[in-house]
Amino acid sequence: MAQTYVLVLNASYEPLQRVSLRHAIKMLVREVAVIEEEDEGTFGPFPRPKVLRLIRYVVARWKHRRSHLCTKSAVKARDKMCAYCGGQAETVDHIVPRSRGGTLTWDNAVAACLRCNHRKANRTPHEAGMTLLITPSAPPSGFLL
Repeated sequence: MAQTYVLVLNASYEPLQRVSLRHAIKMLVREVAVIEEEDEGTFGPFPRPKVLRLIRYVVARWKHRRSHLCTKSAVKARDKMCAYCGGQAETVDHIVPRSRGGTLTWDNAVAACLRCNHRKANRTPHEAGMTLLITPSAPPSGFLL
């Protein structure tokens, strides 16, 4: 079963983060959040939340500084599709493979489907005869996952 995520809004309705369904239920039990939008079905005695809103406002100073962090989930959120075929992004591919000194940076990582990632393997896109549909770069400063 795929992991279900719930969007958490601040008390002012600003998006803060995504949390697992389990974490969202814990927030409801502790009464620190209320359900703003629910999904079909239930999770125990609770309706299945899709969006939660915090009861009290949380100051999120980190929100504007996180965009410089390059993570696999951030790369997939930035690209939204496979950088080679345009299909569904399921994984992250290093343009210069890690075995050749490539690192997880905004300029060296792109989202990819499993098929394209395996096809490219331990080669550069040029060596594999594959063309990038996007030009990898750091996202804008207000980028949120």
